[in-house]
Amino acid sequence: METLRFGVVGIGNMGSAHAVQLFEGRVKGAKLAAVCDCRRERLEWAGERLGRVPRYEDYETLLDSGEVDAVLIATPHKLHPVIAGEAFRRRLHVLTEKPAGIDTASVAAMNRQAEESGAVFGIMYNQRTNRLFRQIHDLVQEGALGEIKRFVWIVNNWYRTQAYYDSGDWRATWNGEGGGVLLNQCPHNLDIWQWIMGMPVRLRAFCREGHYHRIQVEDDATIYAEYENGASAVFITSTGEYPGTNRMEISGTLGKAVAENGCLKLYLLERDEREICYASREGMPQEKVNCCTMEEEEPGGGHLEILQNFTDAVLQGAELIAPGQEGIWGLTIGNAAYLSAWKDDWVELPFDDREFCLLLGRKQESEEAMEREVRHEELSGEYSERWSVRW
Repeated sequence: METLRFGVVGIGNMGSAHAVQLFEGRVKGAKLAAVCDCRRERLEWAGERLGRVPRYEDYETLLDSGEVDAVLIATPHKLHPVIAGEAFRRRLHVLTEKPAGIDTASVAAMNRQAEESGAVFGIMYNQRTNRLFRQIHDLVQEGALGEIKRFVWIVNNWYRTQAYYDSGDWRATWNGEGGGVLLNQCPHNLDIWQWIMGMPVRLRAFCREGHYHRIQVEDDATIYAEYENGASAVFITSTGEYPGTNRMEISGTLGKAVAENGCLKLYLLERDEREICYASREGMPQEKVNCCTMEEEEPGGGHLEILQNFTDAVLQGAELIAPGQEGIWGLTIGNAAYLSAWKDDWVELPFDDREFCLLLGRKQESEEAMEREVRHEELSGEYSERWSVRW
């Protein structure tokens, strides 16, 4: 194979951007061979913007067409494992948008299908191309910070208005998106967290639903997690705070790393803090700290770099930056956070994904019941405002 023929399934905001990059030849060794969407207006857009590229309303017809070697999936979250599974059954390569799905059970099944097919499987974790995140990842893996003690990430620069949530009836719903800020805005962050730190062994989460907006899913979340070695992690996110913050701090026995505003600052000790603690005869010693700053001179390659890397993996056997099977880890943290909040208790990892699916199903059923009641009241003329913004 000299050229990888892509079919893009779902040409909304992200899918259309990927389709344009492929159509314009910005990915070496790849071409846009087909697109698919169930919405007629999106297919009309494709006809105007993407020339004579074949258009399909049904993804299975596209998969059976023989016109594609790989599919890029950019549909609603819960369809990612479904479409990927059908593609793997046909021995097609798959690159899926994030998140991998809405529950770990379906994603685990997708991962098994990928392994059995022998196809290349990638996920659009473009934040792994961020230069600062790469540096932090390498520093931690190399032990430059010593044994990690604490990880803290405040990422609440996701501000969204009520108009944003009102722009689509699928937005911020358990049935449409499968969750709120953790599942929609934060999959990249949850992935970067585990990519740098690995997986915690247990966590406690507080997910406040409809706290800042008239929605039924969480728009504010705080997660406290613990690791086997005694390290802890705190993750704070929200779509209701303005101006927001995006600051990561990692503390270890040899110093700390702080990333904020495109800048990474390192504060490194000349000897291990554990040695200082037990060998020093002073109660409050003043140890030398070596400081250095790394500016992000160039942004990472983002979506385009992931597309190129995936293409190179298929054509040349390149190592994937973001293997699709790793999509389950960040989702595991997110699902565990929901489970913890719903049960108001600690959750051990790995958790019972059957229990999660059961409770998620109850959330979805409750949402559907409320929608039916609202429609009934609207028809009867008795509809009144049900939500209030709490400040």
